[in-house]
Amino acid sequence: MKKSRIFYFIIVILVVLLGITSRKITGIPLFIGDILYAVLIYFGFRFLLITLKKSTSLLLSLLFCFGIEILQLVQIDWLITIRKTTLGHYVLGEGFLWSDLLCYIIGTSIAFLIDHLFLSSRINQMNN
Repeated sequence: MKKSRIFYFIIVILVVLLGITSRKITGIPLFIGDILYAVLIYFGFRFLLITLKKSTSLLLSLLFCFGIEILQLVQIDWLITIRKTTLGHYVLGEGFLWSDLLCYIIGTSIAFLIDHLFLSSRINQMNN
């Protein structure tokens, strides 16, 4: 199980780097970063809650992403202050967009499929 957790941690780090890079390079559509955010959240749940079923991680990821997006409708002073920081902006976003919800569905679905079709068998082999 330790190897599995390390494997998911490496994936999380790679997705963070890809996400930040996608925001820095002009020409990459902004929605790619939103999809990568959802992928990051999915693999983050897999890393933290490794014993959960993949389908549960998928559901938790969607709920988390949707929760963050809906929270962007809340305009409380302290929350706005956090959003103005670099980390706060990356984690909490800035403004509600319906299209972001679609990106989160796409991103978590892609991550789930990658995990289910490709990673699970590889992780099982590493643990044996």
